[in-house]
Amino acid sequence: MTARAETRFQNSGSGWFDGRMEFSRLLSCLEDDFALLRSAVVGADPSARVPSCPDWSVGDLADHVAKVYLHKAECIRLGAFPDEWPPGVLDDDPVASLDRAYEALIGQFSKHSPADPAATWHEPDQTVGFWIRRMAQETVIHRVDAELAAGRPVSPIPDDLAFDGIDEVLKLFLGYGSNHWLDDFGTLLDTPDERPISVSASHHAWTLAAVAGRGAQPGHVDVQDSATGFDGEALVSGDAVPLLLWLWNRGDDSSVRASGDPDLLKQFHALRIAATQ
Repeated sequence: MTARAETRFQNSGSGWFDGRMEFSRLLSCLEDDFALLRSAVVGADPSARVPSCPDWSVGDLADHVAKVYLHKAECIRLGAFPDEWPPGVLDDDPVASLDRAYEALIGQFSKHSPADPAATWHEPDQTVGFWIRRMAQETVIHRVDAELAAGRPVSPIPDDLAFDGIDEVLKLFLGYGSNHWLDDFGTLLDTPDERPISVSASHHAWTLAAVAGRGAQPGHVDVQDSATGFDGEALVSGDAVPLLLWLWNRGDDSSVRASGDPDLLKQFHALRIAATQ
């Protein structure tokens, strides 16, 4: 995920059919993926480029993740967004920066229950649990970046985490984001093709429709869980892990399957890119 996407920016059983995971499971995934991220940063030259984020070095990646962790720790500790952000360079040693920031983040998670209040960019969910989910997803994507930069094979991503991540990208970054950060989408929602498109992974699907602005209401993307798996004029589908990586621009088009109206697919691609920059 880019710095821009994160700077802007529950708990229900197993989470497989509504896209949510238990908080204990999310924290376990966060712990595992941070260990993999840290190991990759330790094993890489800090000046090495990150193939999936070519404007970043490994040092830049570590600095970004550390600042994100510290920011979320402060959002929980203060109950408000911190002033004077971001801080300067955290530490000459990227591993030391990561360790200090991760300790601060986990320290806040351990002091609070998921239902405790915290400042977040998602108005309907102002809880610590929002950040538990968001940081688990933030970390898995950036540990993939770190492994690629270190020249290592990408470690497996659990299917349940990938499934939850797909739900988050579509509903929060694309659906909610299009309602609240319209400038990020440029003219894409001025006169969009309003026909629906389906996104499907395994046994679950989402239906998305770009909606043009009407009167004082700006355009946005409506995202709903789908009952059939194909409720649209086009379909993007794939296994959960490659689909998640593709949505975050960490996989090429060959990693997913696309069918249906080519213009609708092109529009979805543009909206996806706008939501995740």
